[in-house]
Amino acid sequence: QVQLVESGGGLVQAGGSLRLDCAFSGRIFRNNVMGWFRQAPGKEREFVAAINWGGSSTNYADSVKGRFTISRTRTDAVYLQMNSLKPEDTARYYCAGEYRPQSVIPTTPKDYTYWGQGTQVTVSS
Repeated sequence: QVQLVESGGGLVQAGGSLRLDCAFSGRIFRNNVMGWFRQAPGKEREFVAAINWGGSSTNYADSVKGRFTISRTRTDAVYLQMNSLKPEDTARYYCAGEYRPQSVIPTTPKDYTYWGQGTQVTVSS
C-alpha cells in the first residue's frame, strides 16, 4: 500500500552535486523511517542515510558523512542532497521505508519493508 518513486539521478562530474527525491504515497505511520541505499554492480546493497518520521534523528554511512544530507521537508517526500560527489558514489540509489517502530534507525536492507525502483547516479572523474 506504500509506493516510493525516486528521481533526480543522472550523470555528474566529480565534485558536483545532485539531489535525489523520493516521493511516497500510501499509509505512512508516525514511526516510519525513510532511508537511502545504493548498489553498484557486483556489490551488495549498502546503507547511505536514513531519517525518522519527525526528522529529529538521522543516520549516515561513514563514506558519505559530511557530504550527503537527508531531509524530509514535506510529509510525502524525502530528499538526499549529495555534494562533493566522487566516482565511488556511482551506483543505483534506492529509497526505502519502514513502518515498524524503531528504537534506533536501522542500517540494513532487511530492516526496510518498502522500496522504490531506484535511480542511477553516475559520477565521472
